[in-house]
Amino acid sequence: MAAADLNAIRATIEGRLATELASSPAIPVVFHNMAFEPTPNSSFVQCLVSFGAGEYLSQGLTTNSQNRIIGLVVISIFSAKGVGPGANYVIGKRIRDLYNRIIVSGIFFDAATGPEALLSAAPEGFFQTQVRVTFESIEEL
Repeated sequence: MAAADLNAIRATIEGRLATELASSPAIPVVFHNMAFEPTPNSSFVQCLVSFGAGEYLSQGLTTNSQNRIIGLVVISIFSAKGVGPGANYVIGKRIRDLYNRIIVSGIFFDAATGPEALLSAAPEGFFQTQVRVTFESIEEL
């Protein structure tokens, strides 16, 4: 086997979110390295997928061995400021349901954390929460 395709893992994670948030009501989604200008008093979601430490699962070298790839999905939910958290938490539930303790295409998602309110939103002018999910995938070498 070959090393894991990190772009395929990322695309699987991002694709689930894009598909879910394209349905009614549709919510814009922004991914790493994308230009985006938010509309005031609206909602949007930012998804950041990162890969962290891995670990050996078997003692082989570059063939007949396995590694565990560990990563983190941080999904920031932005909604209108000054109208309460309700709409934001509805989006958060949709996102938690996508990833909470499931396996998709060989990606194992852990229990989701959040949505957790942040004290100051970036960009300013929005109410922001975050849903965070760690994940792992087994790399067959």
